[in-house]
Amino acid sequence: MTVIAERIERAVDAKRLTILGSTGSIGCSTLDIVGRDTDRFEIDALVGNSNIDRLAEQAKSIRARLAVTADPEMYRPLKEALAGTDIEVAAGPEAVIEAAQRPVDMIMASIVGAAGLAPTIAAVNQGTTIGLANKECLVSGGSVFTQAAMRSGARILPVDSEHSAIFQVLNRDHADQISRLILTASGGPFRTFTQKQLNEATPEQALKHPNWSMGRKITIDSASLMNKGLELIEAFHLFDVSIEQLDVLVHPQSIVHSLVEYEDGSTLAQLGMPDMRTPIAYALAWPQRISAPVPKLRLEELGALTFERVDENRFPAIRLSLDALAHGGSATAVLNAANEIAVAEFLSKRLPFPAITGLVRATIERAEQDGMLAAMHSLDDVWSADSYGRRMAQELASRFRM
Repeated sequence: MTVIAERIERAVDAKRLTILGSTGSIGCSTLDIVGRDTDRFEIDALVGNSNIDRLAEQAKSIRARLAVTADPEMYRPLKEALAGTDIEVAAGPEAVIEAAQRPVDMIMASIVGAAGLAPTIAAVNQGTTIGLANKECLVSGGSVFTQAAMRSGARILPVDSEHSAIFQVLNRDHADQISRLILTASGGPFRTFTQKQLNEATPEQALKHPNWSMGRKITIDSASLMNKGLELIEAFHLFDVSIEQLDVLVHPQSIVHSLVEYEDGSTLAQLGMPDMRTPIAYALAWPQRISAPVPKLRLEELGALTFERVDENRFPAIRLSLDALAHGGSATAVLNAANEIAVAEFLSKRLPFPAITGLVRATIERAEQDGMLAAMHSLDDVWSADSYGRRMAQELASRFRM
């Protein structure tokens, strides 16, 4: 085979990707991997929001076919930034949906927040393989999302480090032999804070995560451990286990990303350096593995790996999340929406740190009183629960403000 023929064959076999949320942390890490192996991967569409300079630079450097901004007012700046290229440009929510529906081998779904739900479900309805890095699809969408995947045959590959870890060591052929799925939590920047210190904690302190580099909202969720509560809800839907089989351990080193305990006493774990490019690379290449630009784990240099129980008195978000999951219906959608409002209030220095979970709890309690926690059957039901949760959290926030 000639060199030219070999290159043509590789191009034909390249996996075609669309990245929803390309300018965010997961999107940038995905492009870092793709850019190092352009024979294996090619980009069909990149979807971003208001960071037009980054979106345009990504599209040009990776030679995407289409660049989309979710903000319709950013169409002209994006068009101008890509002038002289053959890259298509589109803007607005409908354009984001259309990008998600284009025929590709895989969608990396990493749009942050509820905004990522509609385009990801649009991709799922096409039967596309999804690299799922958007929590809201399962936390808010729940059975609406999973049933859509079952109807279309879409494969869901988890990208969160904890769920990727479980996916890598879970024996699905013998699911009846599983005792527990154990997610690990770093404990965040406030792991050793007293209740008094938590009462006085500032956004600047909360944003200093000891191990991970993440966006502002998820970093605050890590500080409150709400991120772990949301991940437990995701694990429930991803792996078809009971609530009683879900557990969390605090693991400050963030080396063991999750564990699966079997009934014979064996516990299998996935270990790796705290770098999101490992689970991203696993999802991109599944069922194979590819090289990722991540430092190799050297256990002899780490010393001890430690684990501890979560102190639910100081960090009530995990219990709150499990209670919402047990309630069923739209409870987790309301929880997620209220949490987004509460985090925004804290970042704006209007709420003390413990009031994040206090406001979320109050919103769920009001939703139950108002009969707003009914079962969800469609995306419209999800939007209704999300809208109610945000509106009610904003209404109740004044009770908790400093």
